[in-house]
Amino acid sequence: MATEEGNRNPMLQSTEESSQNVSTSQHAGNSRESSAPRPQEQQSSRQNNLQRIQHRKQQMLNLPQMKKILKIATYSACKIEECKCPGWKNPQILTKLKTDTQQPPVINFFDPCKSCTHVLENHVSHLTNQSEEEINKLLCMVIDADNIFLGLQKEEDPDTKKVYFYLYKLLRKCIQSMTKPTIEGPLGQPPFEKPSIAKAVMNFVAYKYGHLSQRDMQAMCDMAKMFLHCLNHWNFDPLNARRGTITPEEAPAYKINHTRWLVFCHIPAFCDSLPQYDTSLVFGRTFVQAVFKPVFRQLLDKCHSERDKLAPEKRVIVLTHFPKFLSMLEAEIYSNSSPIWDPDFKQVPPTYLQSALELKVTPGRKTGEFEKVTVPPNDKDNYTTINISPGIKKIHEKRSHSEGRSDVKRRKNEEVFEDLPEETVSEIVATINDPNYMCGPDAVFPPNVPRDETAKIEESRKIIEFHVVGNSLTQPVSKQTMLWLIGLHNVFSHQLPRMPKEYISQLVFDPKHKTLALIKDGRPIGGICFRMFPTQGFTEIVFCAVTSQEQVKGYGTHLMNMLKDYHIKNNILHFLTFADEFAIGYFKKQGFSKDIKLPRPMYQGYIKDYEGATLMHCELNAKIVYTEFTAVIRKQKEIIKKLIHQRQQEIQKVHPGLTCFKEGVRGIPVESIPGIRETGWKSYAQTRTRGVAKGTQGSEPMEACLDVNDSLYNALKNVLNSVKNHSTAWPFLKPVDKNDVPDYYDHIKYPMDLKTMTDRLKARYYVTRRLFIADMTRIFTNCRFYNSPDTEYYRYANALEKYFQTRMKELGLWDK
Repeated sequence: MATEEGNRNPMLQSTEESSQNVSTSQHAGNSRESSAPRPQEQQSSRQNNLQRIQHRKQQMLNLPQMKKILKIATYSACKIEECKCPGWKNPQILTKLKTDTQQPPVINFFDPCKSCTHVLENHVSHLTNQSEEEINKLLCMVIDADNIFLGLQKEEDPDTKKVYFYLYKLLRKCIQSMTKPTIEGPLGQPPFEKPSIAKAVMNFVAYKYGHLSQRDMQAMCDMAKMFLHCLNHWNFDPLNARRGTITPEEAPAYKINHTRWLVFCHIPAFCDSLPQYDTSLVFGRTFVQAVFKPVFRQLLDKCHSERDKLAPEKRVIVLTHFPKFLSMLEAEIYSNSSPIWDPDFKQVPPTYLQSALELKVTPGRKTGEFEKVTVPPNDKDNYTTINISPGIKKIHEKRSHSEGRSDVKRRKNEEVFEDLPEETVSEIVATINDPNYMCGPDAVFPPNVPRDETAKIEESRKIIEFHVVGNSLTQPVSKQTMLWLIGLHNVFSHQLPRMPKEYISQLVFDPKHKTLALIKDGRPIGGICFRMFPTQGFTEIVFCAVTSQEQVKGYGTHLMNMLKDYHIKNNILHFLTFADEFAIGYFKKQGFSKDIKLPRPMYQGYIKDYEGATLMHCELNAKIVYTEFTAVIRKQKEIIKKLIHQRQQEIQKVHPGLTCFKEGVRGIPVESIPGIRETGWKSYAQTRTRGVAKGTQGSEPMEACLDVNDSLYNALKNVLNSVKNHSTAWPFLKPVDKNDVPDYYDHIKYPMDLKTMTDRLKARYYVTRRLFIADMTRIFTNCRFYNSPDTEYYRYANALEKYFQTRMKELGLWDK
């Protein structure tokens, strides 16, 4: 049998495909962040390498069945008795064309092996009757073996070379025996220590910061996850590279743990035929004590070297809070009496903390609203129809992701209503849910009804249904499915007249495309045709249309919300589409943006380009049930309106409106608004410790633990002193003397100067940088309002304001 691509022995194949496979120098292609300083292009190579490996595998899996068998033949032993040939080797020599490209030889099943002279058929006879799934598994192991072999050739450390060689032999053996790779021997099986590093870090957060409010605790959780993420993607040096930093007593244990890390964590990152584990979940005290100090040092170096690339709001966290967090963690890691390493650690963190620190959750596929009616096993393209109607309530119950929906509800209730009595909230919700709550015109024509409300009502009454339908070339397709596909083709053709009908037919009936169909009275009246790219993490929306007779009923919005919920269930959180000038408005309303946040290599070469169209992107939030989102928002608005009404009944005094803005004032402190405190408003300093209202004794803000308050105070003091010492600051150092400028206070209702700001800073008035910025800005605004542009005071205000903004940006305190 002729084929376009010959199969080669491992050495030859590794050489030929080095441009297609990932470069595996320095521990298999820097697939982890290196612990040694590297050029910028090498530091960012890990993600690119993994993407290239997955892309290469996807290309190979899309080959015809016989080409896959030829590929596996290089690792398939000869089946002739007494022949010990380990794999077929191509006897033909690759010829080069004039363009210096290699011409693949034409190979058939009767070509002899270069080693044993037996024909190719004797090497692959056991593969011809295997299922496609089994062939794909073997093919993945072949690609992984090639990558490991290439890494073996470029690895310099002798101990690491032995690990690569062991795994290479293991994969060869499993390919020949057609078994799943299993790592056995003296290394043991994960987890290797208890408690794990992740559990110890969770214990540390609960032990040190368990008394904080929920918002401050969440900040600690984010820093803990940041550290664990770095640890899971770190490239640890072999023993030979750390001879000077590890004692002879620690060396044997480190060598064993480094070998375990290579076998179970590092190499499986780019060889998914092998079982992979997170470093923080399988290692514990011994390993983290051996690696923490160099990781800590190099993490800080990396943060400071890339400080200019950080967003201003992240700069303070990464450069100030994170180092202090790591310093406190370091003390506990190396302490012999620290409770974080106690296997029976008793301090249970709050529920929201447990879910926030949950690192790795395998999203289970639960049966629920999205249900496959006819789906052959082990074949993604052989679907026909997927029913996702009727009703939308079950989606809320069956959504599966990293944290349970009940936890999200509970957390939201705690965050929103923690300063309100439960009885008050229950009473308001009962009032809103009362059928007689709205009366008169509002009952017949509710104000601000969401666009998809009519569609949701019709769906609950079984007037409309939603189905995901698709064609199949290998399995029978029901008559109903085919009629729906034809109807959808007609809808798209009629509503998209500039799109060729042949092109619409090609995509709608393509087995790789699916269509979410809107069915009314048994026929399609609209739909969204899309193609999913699970390996790339996004879906391309190809066509989206509703018949003209059924438009302006909210069907389009409800269609898109159903599609979002369907993709969240399938763990795809990005949409891409090319929209023409008539569709851009619709997609903007559905959350799409022209700002493409998905990296270009993730989608380039996968999606179809259209002339005269605009590429748009939508990122989904896995915690939102989009078909219920508008109802939730409306109920929240009603609750807030009811609370405002109740508070208005309690307050008798009516204050006049503010007139200062008409006089040129740009901003005033919130607490200066007349009557604001009577409404129940609290300052930032009061709300920071709102957890006390929930009964947490001894609560103190996060700033007290990490000296954030002192850090902000020192930073603002530094800025204020710099501004006061500037050459143009002299007119603003003290309040304006009324004797010198008699009419000044007739025009300026809210004066401000640098002396007043100094007094406020000493009194700890500036609990946030925004208050500081507001007062400083008021100085310049007042000056420009009172003085004409041709005066020196006006020019001094502009110059000093520019200097002030520069100083704030240098310290990461400016985000405007």
